[in-house]
Amino acid sequence: MSRVYSLYSTSVGKKFTMAVSGAIFVLFVIVHMFGNLKVYLGPEAFNHYAEGLRGFGEPFLGHEWFLWAFRAGLIAALLIHVLAAWQTSRQSWAARGHKYRKRDNLVFHYASRTMRWGGVALFLFIVYHILHLTTGTLHPDFVPGDAYHNFVTGFRSVPVVVIYSVAMIALGLHLYHGTWSAFQTMGVDGPRINRWREPIALGVALIVVLVNLSFPVAVYTGIIH
Repeated sequence: MSRVYSLYSTSVGKKFTMAVSGAIFVLFVIVHMFGNLKVYLGPEAFNHYAEGLRGFGEPFLGHEWFLWAFRAGLIAALLIHVLAAWQTSRQSWAARGHKYRKRDNLVFHYASRTMRWGGVALFLFIVYHILHLTTGTLHPDFVPGDAYHNFVTGFRSVPVVVIYSVAMIALGLHLYHGTWSAFQTMGVDGPRINRWREPIALGVALIVVLVNLSFPVAVYTGIIH
């Protein structure tokens, strides 16, 4: 345990912790996106998918046990990620006496500068998203067990769509910068890898953002109804 703490206390250890916890969220976001694509197959398919998540692990586990354990794990990874990011920033500022230098790549530089506030925005959105579509606390027409209905009626609200769209933009910038940085932090580096690092990061961010933004668009255009 002391060796783990000693490693974490270093800048490299904190950055590696950020990369691993961030990778967990990237995988979750991608899997979650693919799962939500089932909404295009209609109410039966989407509700069956949602019920499959709630009943995963039965009869060895209770109803929704796995789902809530998974959520708890994500929250733990999020807290670790935020703590490591905050401590890394403080270490960097203390060592250099100023924030990170500007880079020639304007997109990368903008994404880098918005990481902190984008992270805060994403955290607030995650809380809102759970209260809106998971518990139904902030959903005015929530029907327990009818995920398709909750999904579609939820996106018929203009304020919800605005909040969702802003969150997706923040998510895209976070994914772009985080994926790009994770390659170097985790030692996936070299001339050949570096050539593909930015296109991969940009591709992941664009796919996730565009697919997720397609849901409210599909609701308003009547594709999903």
